[in-house]
Amino acid sequence: MSLSYRRTATRISIWLVATFLIAGICSARTKQEKVDKETKKDDSVSASPKVGDTDTTYRIGVEDELQVTVWKEPELATQAVVRPDGKITFPLLNDVVVTGLTADELQKELAEKLKPYVNEPQVTVTIRAIHSRKVYLVGQVARQGSYPLNGSKTVLELIADAGGLNAFAKGGAIYVLRSVGGNKVKLPFNYKKALAGKSENLNLMPGDVVVVP
Repeated sequence: MSLSYRRTATRISIWLVATFLIAGICSARTKQEKVDKETKKDDSVSASPKVGDTDTTYRIGVEDELQVTVWKEPELATQAVVRPDGKITFPLLNDVVVTGLTADELQKELAEKLKPYVNEPQVTVTIRAIHSRKVYLVGQVARQGSYPLNGSKTVLELIADAGGLNAFAKGGAIYVLRSVGGNKVKLPFNYKKALAGKSENLNLMPGDVVVVP
């Protein structure tokens, strides 16, 4: 074997090794970039608001569960259910009207009322559970009564929650009584047509009364 041939073979071997090394480095870099991308994605997901965070526009109602804390004042921490008179009892302040207020508005009001007792009070109000948003079902159903409306719900879903219609229910004559501008409005609802997708399945609003003749 000539010296020239050996040199050529050596160059080829070095070139192949370098090629494999470069390919390996690029592959490792690609994998790392993919991992970094997934990590950033996970971080962005974990930083997003959690389901169930209090809606800042929601106004507190009767039977809602509240948690109130005051920074650096653990003895003032309070958990309370809003009474039928729209009030809760709070340390130092006794009874406080809370219905109709948002969590932010209640925080500001409590902070203002606490100023004579606490130096620069910082109040946090959390709505732990919402029970004031209700709809009502009466008539020929398995279970009449009030039902919580913490999210979206249709008439069909409400009837299903109540165990369905009775044997003598008039499914074509069901209606929803809704308060609009201080007046009661009657919205007709046909159970069979809605079930078949041939009629609108009404979305319920707080305070609606579904009547099943």
